[in-house]
This record gives sequence, C-alpha cells and structure tokens, in this order.
Amino acid sequence: MSSPVRVEVGPVSRIVLARPDKQNAMTAEMGRLVSEAVATLNASAEPRVVLVVGEGRAFCAGGDFSLIEENSKKSPEQNRREMVGFYSSFLSVSRLAVPSVAVLHGATVGAGLCLAMACDLRLAASEAKLGANFVRIGLHPGMGASLLLPRLVGPAKAAELLLTGRLITGSEAERIGLVNLAVPRAELDARVAELTAELTSAAPVAVAQVKETLAAPLLGALDAALEREAACQALDFTTADLREAVAAFREGRRPVFVGS
Repeated sequence: MSSPVRVEVGPVSRIVLARPDKQNAMTAEMGRLVSEAVATLNASAEPRVVLVVGEGRAFCAGGDFSLIEENSKKSPEQNRREMVGFYSSFLSVSRLAVPSVAVLHGATVGAGLCLAMACDLRLAASEAKLGANFVRIGLHPGMGASLLLPRLVGPAKAAELLLTGRLITGSEAERIGLVNLAVPRAELDARVAELTAELTSAAPVAVAQVKETLAAPLLGALDAALEREAACQALDFTTADLREAVAAFREGRRPVFVGS
C-alpha cells in the first residue's frame, strides 16, 4: 500500500498528501507522516522552498469522517489529549526552516484549510472551494482555525466564515486576503513555478530570518489556541448534533441540528 504522505527533497521540495480516493482526508497516520516529513526537510541542506500539495481533485477535505465517528465514542479527556497531538502534527509545517507554499488546486476545507493557513504563502485555483466548515458538522473550529483565520482575514471576516461555515471560491479568498493569489486552474502550475523561482533566488539566510521573525507571534500563541479548540471539540464529540452530522454524511443528506 502506498504511503498517504510523501516527501520529495530538493531545492524545491514537496510534501504531498497522497490519499486522492478520500480527497486527502486527514488521519492520525497522515499527521505523523507530515511531522516526519518536516523533520526530514529541516535536517537537509537542500530545500530552499517547500510546496505542500494534494493529489487528485482536492487539496484536502479536512478530517476523515471515520476519525470523527471514532472520536464520538471516546471520553472528552481522551479526545482533548489526542486532538492537541493531531492538530500539532499537521501544523508542524509552520516550523519548516524554509518558506512553505500551499498549492490549492481543489477543495480545501476544514482542517485542510488550516494546514494551508499554517504555510507561509497560499496560491489557489480561482474555482477551488475553500472554507472552515466546522460548525456545519457540529464542531467548534479546530487545527488552529480560531487563530490562523483572523490573522489572515481580520476578526470580522473570520467571525463570519467561522460562524456560518460558508465555503468561498479561490477568487473570493484572494479578495479577502486568505490566499496570496488565485488564478484559473490551468494557470496555477505556471504561477507556482514563478513564485518558487523568486523564493529560491533570494538570499537564503535572510529569507530564513524573515520567516522566523514573521512566525514568532503565531507560534507564541498557538499552544493556547489549540488547547481551547481541543477542549471545545472534546465536548462536541459527545453531542447529538455531532452524531447527526456523522449520520447525515453517511446517508448523503443535510444534517438537522437540534442543539444538544
């Protein structure tokens, strides 16, 4: 069986989410492999930039629903502990030693959007769908969404997107500052190549210093945000609304939430 995450080491390195049959939905194994990929890249002198990409038609559809279903059977304390570790493994991309670029060619949803937001830069297909749809499945935002999204789009727009769970296009994401650039899918690879050429031609030591300077405030606040999100999600996993979301997903219908 092929690995659900691959790492390719070179001047332009890549972390590849490789579970295309599941739209690269996130599992605990994938989180561990992403964390290992970050360690591998940080131990190498080759990388000048790291692209984070997804195979198939989606970048990442968020947490795997089978994982969500499993969590609904665990105690809140167990979920709280495990969710902090789950978040942190994927968000390790924020600790890459060189600039990271998320390439969002398709759906980028929930925790998948958080993975993209943890990268330094984001390029998207204008027609791609992006969103933090946690409340649409009965969950408090997780994976750092409550910190990462306001940092990029401001508190008012972040509140709108987090409270509604609305999906937006790549074009709209560019307009509000969620992504750096959105272009038609057919043009995306060329624009990624242009950006990587710019990044790899800049002075490596200075680039690494700038990256570290910009990341410091985020990394300083991240642990507290993840603890809060994990505590909230741990309670959400016990609710009837969460069970309804899982059932609706399995049955291919819209969930009907009752507030319990």
